[in-house]
Amino acid sequence: MSLTLRTISREQHLAYIQSLPSASHMQVPAWADVKAEWRSENLGWFDDRTGELVGAGLVLYRQLPKIKRYLAYLPEGPVINWFAPNLQDWIEPMLAHLKQQGAFSVKMGPPVVIRRWDATSIKQGIQNPDVKRLRDIEADHIEPRAFEVADKLRRMGWQQGEDGGAGFGDVQPRYVFQVPLANRSLEEVHKNFNQLWRRNIKKAEKAGVEVVQGGYQDLEEWQRLYEITAVRDHFRPRPLSYFQRMWTALNTEDPNRMRLYFARHNGVNLSAATMLIVGGHVWYSYGASDNIGREVRPSNAMQWRMLRDAYALGATVYDLRGISDSLDETDHLFGLIQFKVGTGGQAAEYLGEWDFPLNKLLHKALDIYMSRR
Repeated sequence: MSLTLRTISREQHLAYIQSLPSASHMQVPAWADVKAEWRSENLGWFDDRTGELVGAGLVLYRQLPKIKRYLAYLPEGPVINWFAPNLQDWIEPMLAHLKQQGAFSVKMGPPVVIRRWDATSIKQGIQNPDVKRLRDIEADHIEPRAFEVADKLRRMGWQQGEDGGAGFGDVQPRYVFQVPLANRSLEEVHKNFNQLWRRNIKKAEKAGVEVVQGGYQDLEEWQRLYEITAVRDHFRPRPLSYFQRMWTALNTEDPNRMRLYFARHNGVNLSAATMLIVGGHVWYSYGASDNIGREVRPSNAMQWRMLRDAYALGATVYDLRGISDSLDETDHLFGLIQFKVGTGGQAAEYLGEWDFPLNKLLHKALDIYMSRR
């Protein structure tokens, strides 16, 4: 198949995303409005034979301080046929185009899963003192074609990013935790939860925890819980304006793109979460909780409700997003994987982020600049 790449309109881009079973929420046109500090462009790949749009990518451009050169970033994209035998015919025109646009370096995150581990294998790994990382456990599912993609990218001159596997902040997580929903009943999903999760869901029900959906006007309450979480977990919270912008941008594009949930007890909100929806893929995106009321297990109740809602929407996967690949119980991120493994889903490893230095000198300068931040 011979291809032509060109800039497309947001409308064309959105129509293409809507024609697919799903795509990353960072590859919908509205994500450009969420990341307002970046310049953006919508790219389209066309089949020369039919003139049909067969791939799309949201590119975010970040300008280097003081010079008119850009880092071009395609988070969890582009949305193309990654297993195409002629992958270079998709990628090379993109590089040429981005160079023309003033990019000195390109970063992308192929949405390709390389390995999956079932919850039972991870639990066994946690109990084994010799196992320190997810990769020390034999994967339950391997995608051989993903290795071919990595091979082709290396041959083209792409370099694999060193994200350390934790993937928090602006670098997208390489390891995520997902609950598959396709061809499963809700009863099966619930049965797959570990005992602690099932007990906690019951406990929350008994205590009268209710889970409700919120709207734009409730984002201030979300922010209150989120900032409590930031202090407790030692991270820098995003400002309220970021979530307001996210809500407005995403739900203007599609009224069901972003949701907000609260778990409350006796009228007091104890935990909250944001949920993102693109086709059959549903993400638990941000979570927050108070330091009080933990004994009534609001977070378990909220996740169970979100999972049921995802199921009702016809989702094929409920994605709990990033985990660290460390299985060391002393690691500060260990609690996160422990909480998510309880859902009985799978850990998935993506190909990670890849860089192509179009200008090696500026790329190196950016590396140094970023490492000092």
